[in-house]
Amino acid sequence: MKNSLLAFVVGFLFALGLGFSGMTEPQKVVGFLDLFGNWDPSLMFVMVGAIGVHFVMYKIIRKKNSPILSAEWHVPNKKDVTPSLIIGSLLFGAGWGLAGFCPGPAITSIASLEMRPLIFVLSMLAGMVLFQLVDKKVKFKK
Repeated sequence: MKNSLLAFVVGFLFALGLGFSGMTEPQKVVGFLDLFGNWDPSLMFVMVGAIGVHFVMYKIIRKKNSPILSAEWHVPNKKDVTPSLIIGSLLFGAGWGLAGFCPGPAITSIASLEMRPLIFVLSMLAGMVLFQLVDKKVKFKK
């Protein structure tokens, strides 16, 4: 119960941050990605700020033997560049550029009760299910 409550609080704070930063506004994200057109650099400050906070906090937190709410760290250890990683990255970038949403802001934007974020999230979930089905058939090298 304690972990679920804290996960909710952290998720809520993350959603607020996405909303305040403008990451839930597709036109702002598309403007940021449009390097050769009408480029809007304002999201760069959000990105640089997040990288700076993460860089400092990660160094401090990783000095502890374990996280506060778990007995061990759960840090990914795979460093291979696989075909599924490359294809997934390309699809992620294309979806982000076309729709102006990535998963976190899209899920947050559902609270606006607009159809675009809901369609994006449903499409994303369908894509995840489709990938699972294709991955079972093709067996990408992992």
